[in-house]
Amino acid sequence: MSWITTKMDVTEQEITINSDLLKRKVIITLLMPDEYDPTEPLNLMLLNDGQEVENLRLKDTLESLYNTHRIKQVLVAAIHTNNERLQEYGTANRPDSKLRGSKAAAYTQFITTELLPALKKETGIDDFAITAFAGFSLGGLSAMDIAWNNPQDFDKVGVFSGSFWWRSKELNKGYTDADRIMHDIIRNTTDKPALKFWLQTGTKDETADRNKNGIIDSIDDTVDLIKELESKGYTRPADIQYLEVVGGSHNVATWADAMPKFLVWAFGR
Repeated sequence: MSWITTKMDVTEQEITINSDLLKRKVIITLLMPDEYDPTEPLNLMLLNDGQEVENLRLKDTLESLYNTHRIKQVLVAAIHTNNERLQEYGTANRPDSKLRGSKAAAYTQFITTELLPALKKETGIDDFAITAFAGFSLGGLSAMDIAWNNPQDFDKVGVFSGSFWWRSKELNKGYTDADRIMHDIIRNTTDKPALKFWLQTGTKDETADRNKNGIIDSIDDTVDLIKELESKGYTRPADIQYLEVVGGSHNVATWADAMPKFLVWAFGR
């Protein structure tokens, strides 16, 4: 009997990858339908800050969406970070003004040359129907940068409260909005990667307002990133979805509440 007509549970297991690139053991939490139907294509979702899986209530969310027939089968690979988070996340080969993100290029290589092959070996699947990469805050910036620069490996990106403020110049040292690194990367990419984007902010993500326009930086930076994407030829809502959560904060609780909307957008039936 197909899993669609029975109650679906999600199994959870951990695997460990001994990464030569990151010089550490990387724990991956895998979430998978326990009645996986091999006749139906399987999707893949990579998730930064995978150590937050329990706080995100991700297993319960997936089971709820499966049992209301709202999403297709997806393998979630939640990648745990460690005390190197501020160095591994960021933009590859573009550290910020405080030299954070120095290992972002190595992390990108880990994703594309160590993790993805390991997941294909683990599942026996060479080609997933849809591959998405999602993350929160700095992990969202990381997901965006990796997918943008490796569109051959990814189809969709989900960024929750993304750190799009990531800048090459300090605020008190002549900063302008042109110094935002991810915006600059998009602006100076000559082609148009075949990707779709889901972006979320919360109206209480922060209180900072650099330009004193009455809109917090988190929203300004995300909206400006959308404008950069539109200038490349992407359109809303076909290519870009934006969710602004009224009262939403820069925390796991807000991102957990927004997660079902992302999953249905990325893998909906």
